[in-house]
Amino acid sequence: MKKDLMDILACPMCKQPLTLAAEEESGMEVVRGTLHCESCKEDYPIEDSIPNLLPPSLRT
Repeated sequence: MKKDLMDILACPMCKQPLTLAAEEESGMEVVRGTLHCESCKEDYPIEDSIPNLLPPSLRT
């Protein structure tokens, strides 16, 4: 996931801003990490540079 996407990403549940916790990076790209919503306390994983922004009930 490109770091500059943080300017436009929002929590799919409550539409509040997300914070990024990168575990693995490659240049300006996050390969592995988590997007966190402080408002609804939900975490969204980033795996293989792809953020999974599906609501928790739809994730497998």
